[in-house]
Amino acid sequence: MIPKWFALTCGCFVAWCLFNWPPGVQALIIGIPVSFFVMFLTKNIPYRTVSKLHFQPNRHLRFLFHYLPVFWWELFKANLEVAYRVLHPNLPIRPAVVRVKTSLKTDMGLTLLANSISLVPGTTAMDLDHETGILYVHCMYVSKSSEVDALAKRRVEKFEKILAKIFE
Repeated sequence: MIPKWFALTCGCFVAWCLFNWPPGVQALIIGIPVSFFVMFLTKNIPYRTVSKLHFQPNRHLRFLFHYLPVFWWELFKANLEVAYRVLHPNLPIRPAVVRVKTSLKTDMGLTLLANSISLVPGTTAMDLDHETGILYVHCMYVSKSSEVDALAKRRVEKFEKILAKIFE
């Protein structure tokens, strides 16, 4: 049985070598003490295993074939929109923080929703209130104050509907 500290140090060292590719002599010499230092800092962090994350073909295939194309399409559209706003001579940006009520309850669904919103340019998930199910989203552009809720709901609902079917 390999001791936990040794496995952690080796993992850190492998990651260090990959980040410093191609590894030179100096990177290897510095990587060993850095790996031990990271192991020393993280050795007492409790690791929890999540039994629900084992392979579930029904969920994973629905996520792969139904959610990812929707996400990529939204990502493409948002990139074009942000590029337009950045390259426009007047820089039409009107930021707002929007509260969006979500119906998702599972940690996996909420995490994927928040990450999807943050990965799409122009929006960032700032905070989530688990008790009320409210997600705070920063939007780069809102045309009118009355459209604030509608804009965020359009962005969030596309992801939320699919994630609810998969993870709820």
